[in-house]
Amino acid sequence: MIVLIPAYEPDARLPALVTALVEARPDVIPVVVDDGSGPGRTATFDATRAAGAVVLTHPRNLGKGRALRTGIAYAGAAHPGEDVVCADSDGQHTAVDVLRVADHVRRTGSMVLGGRRFDGDVPLRSRFGNAVSRGLLRRASGGHVHDTQTGLRGYPAGSLAWLLDVPGDRFEYELRVLLRAHADGRRVEEIPIQTLYLEGNASSHFRPMADSWRVLAPLILHALVAIGSFVLDLIALWALVAVTGELLFGVIGARLISGTVNFLANRRLVHTGRGPAAPLPAESGAKRRLLLGEALRYTALASLVALGDVVLLEALTTAGIPLLLAKIGAGAALFVAGFAVQRTLVFRRHAVDPGPVPAAVDAATAPPAASGRRPTSPGFMAGP
Repeated sequence: MIVLIPAYEPDARLPALVTALVEARPDVIPVVVDDGSGPGRTATFDATRAAGAVVLTHPRNLGKGRALRTGIAYAGAAHPGEDVVCADSDGQHTAVDVLRVADHVRRTGSMVLGGRRFDGDVPLRSRFGNAVSRGLLRRASGGHVHDTQTGLRGYPAGSLAWLLDVPGDRFEYELRVLLRAHADGRRVEEIPIQTLYLEGNASSHFRPMADSWRVLAPLILHALVAIGSFVLDLIALWALVAVTGELLFGVIGARLISGTVNFLANRRLVHTGRGPAAPLPAESGAKRRLLLGEALRYTALASLVALGDVVLLEALTTAGIPLLLAKIGAGAALFVAGFAVQRTLVFRRHAVDPGPVPAAVDAATAPPAASGRRPTSPGFMAGP
């Protein structure tokens, strides 16, 4: 079992965690990714190696998401078939909880989160950030996760290639993993862990404003596009029905107008290389084929949604509900289903190049030590 620990400017708590893990379970393989901490932390990483960890090094700070993918790529290449448990380097996760998550992954084959309970003396930024991202995750994917920002996560060995396909270089990566897992129907379980905030969580490198935006931007952009398209659809429906007197014509015409705008906005703003889907291929022919496929799938989805819209509007207006109120109710009912289908089928994800750092992992595939378990590699320098 691999314990993967991304670390940026860590202190003595990092080698202490590695020591505790190795002493509690000698077959653990600790892998630490130094995310460009610089020469000022050389002594800390030397102590971490001495405690039994492999240390992989980024030449500069590339972000937590990139560090996680570096470690995941190393684990898959150097230790195929091993589960991976990710933990933070700042002392928030105890060795006992890390091993509990590892055991749960082994028993269930699920993705497992170590969930903190946000009661008592919890820093405001942690409480607020989790509340917002938890609510948006639930509305965007239907996923029910208590602690969306936990860094203690266990992944079965069979999911490592899938994890490398999720984009994101910084703190947004972990939320995108949850979104992608729920969209793809992967089982996610959560077990309670001890909640530790040492020194008021002062060692955290999470920047509340910038990193919250990175985490929440895909969800916020999708919501804004959906609201704008809905308002456009409402205006177009009212205008077309007023001119023609035909509800069916109004629904279809309004859907064509708002649907075209929604498709282009989602494709350009939400489902881009910075978001849940992969960038377009460079070749113009591949671009056209991908665009055509997305357009056809979107048209099929829009047709089904429009049909559902007509059925719901007919039922609601027949029941005496005014057209505008009926439209709002029908649109709200169809929103969640449409988003889920759009993420999983319309803007279908393609393999995402994890970048030069994971690709350089081949240089780090040193064989394990004679025991067959813990590597003795002194570490490696990952790509630019």
